[in-house]
Amino acid sequence: MGGVKIVRPTDEKKTIHGAGDEYSFLAVGSETNGHYFLMEAVVPPGGGPPPHIQTREEEGFYILEGEVVFRVDGERHVATTGTFLHVPRGIVHNFKNDSEEMARMLIFFAPAGIEGLMEKLAASPADLLAIGREYGVEYFDES
Repeated sequence: MGGVKIVRPTDEKKTIHGAGDEYSFLAVGSETNGHYFLMEAVVPPGGGPPPHIQTREEEGFYILEGEVVFRVDGERHVATTGTFLHVPRGIVHNFKNDSEEMARMLIFFAPAGIEGLMEKLAASPADLLAIGREYGVEYFDES
């Protein structure tokens, strides 16, 4: 049984910027039959998105380097190198790099589709709420 392999040199991956972070697309829905979207995030000190809920995707995070503080459904979790964190759809969450060092992590979404939101927000960050609604994502104030 054959399959498609994606082999992408590091200089050929799409990279966008948002929420102070750098996101590199490693595998998008058009390459995974819509099953998942995988990206690498480089999160500088102070970086990270506002609290939000995704209504369509499960989300997983794997910390490659550094330390990232997650808030998931009101609970605080400090994730360091080697930590995996799963956030089910419908749960309020966000992350922030509260350290003085850069952090890197893999972020996995299933099913795919939310990469469209990432691209649109990188182009028009002022339209956060409207773009979020289009992709089933609701954003909240940091408070």
